[in-house]
Amino acid sequence: MLKVKDSYNVAVVGATGIVGESLLEILYSRDFPIDSVHAIASQKSKGSKSKFGDKLITVEALDEFDFSTIDIAFFSAGSSVSKEYATKAASHGCVVIDNTSEFRYEDNIPLIVPEINPQDISLYEQTNIIANPNCSTIQMLVALKPLHDTFCIEHINVSTYQAVSGSGKDGIEELLQQSSAYIDQRSIDKKVYPKQIAFNSIPFVDCFLENDYTREEMKMVWETQKILDKKITVNPTAVRVPVLVGHAESIYIETKKDIDIDLAREVLMSFKGISVIDDKHEIDFPTSFEHGHGTDDVFVGRIRKGLNKNNSLNLWVVADNVRKGAALNSIQIAESLIRS
Repeated sequence: MLKVKDSYNVAVVGATGIVGESLLEILYSRDFPIDSVHAIASQKSKGSKSKFGDKLITVEALDEFDFSTIDIAFFSAGSSVSKEYATKAASHGCVVIDNTSEFRYEDNIPLIVPEINPQDISLYEQTNIIANPNCSTIQMLVALKPLHDTFCIEHINVSTYQAVSGSGKDGIEELLQQSSAYIDQRSIDKKVYPKQIAFNSIPFVDCFLENDYTREEMKMVWETQKILDKKITVNPTAVRVPVLVGHAESIYIETKKDIDIDLAREVLMSFKGISVIDDKHEIDFPTSFEHGHGTDDVFVGRIRKGLNKNNSLNLWVVADNVRKGAALNSIQIAESLIRS
């Protein structure tokens, strides 16, 4: 159990990755109460430097690190790393906030979006582990929480348009290299994605499961039911698009109560963490490039009732998948934890 302190010893595992770098940047910019901070990565990164504010800190090797002095550890180095090391860290009394899928579906491990279910954070005391949801789930559920509270959502149909940063630095590099090669009329190499991603869209993300949905799609089903309401049904399609940062989602919902469109707009606009941009006269709506890069809010637009059902609503949702979809949400969990 986390002890109440004026400042905390913090470790970031996966510090050299895109989410790890964002974790360090956000910890500093939000003035998280830190006594000491440790950048942790694999042996090959040992001795390199990570930026923390205006300082450079030396990267330490995970397989040599002692978690017994750490209060909070953010893990963002992949499920296999979390599987091996997160429970070890937790056994030393360190509270682990894990950004992988390793622990999300364990019944005794809370899966948290602080705007939605902060009351579940206390369940961490059973294991000393808190799971951070999938990036696509986080932004969708933040946008839907006030609507669910008001109209009671029964069904969600969602299509995601996911940026290549969801695949880490390698995904970004592949899009940039393929774009350059396409413009220069050079041959295009494919390493990260099975299809060319430059100037293209790929109608699946992650591996396929036996039901013909991908694991990325099923994450949205499982996590919605665990975080928001186990009775909600979800029908997802995940698409990879040639965008560097910023996931977008087209969401259709059906609700128990009929939709009052003015009330729907009102509850969205008044919900903390949501910014509504929805002006058809000025042609102003959320876009990945403008609103999904370096931002902390979830942006909502194209709010309109369904054509054929009074209990249906459509909306368009954009968020920074690296920040709100991963690093920021993890830090907001930690902030809620130390407040509680």
